[in-house]
Amino acid sequence: MTDFDQEYRGPATLVVGNVSTTLEVRLSAHFEPVEGRYHWAGRTEPHEDLLARVRAGARAANVRINHGLGVTARLGEPDPWGGIRLTGIGKPPW
Repeated sequence: MTDFDQEYRGPATLVVGNVSTTLEVRLSAHFEPVEGRYHWAGRTEPHEDLLARVRAGARAANVRINHGLGVTARLGEPDPWGGIRLTGIGKPPW
């Protein structure tokens, strides 16, 4: 079993480059037995500054939840509403 919930909905801090943004996220995680590690993914709420950074080529962020240690996430393409897809490998940030 895991020592964390499989889903998280709430505030997160994303650091892209040297800019820190706090916004709402929806994330979920699952254990991949073949690899022996967790994969997690989800979306941010729409955020104009983050959207502009992704459109300008940003593809990596540090994600922190509840002032915890940050983990690296990949920034994906925006959805039609301006939310950004986040994906990560390893223990989730929540």
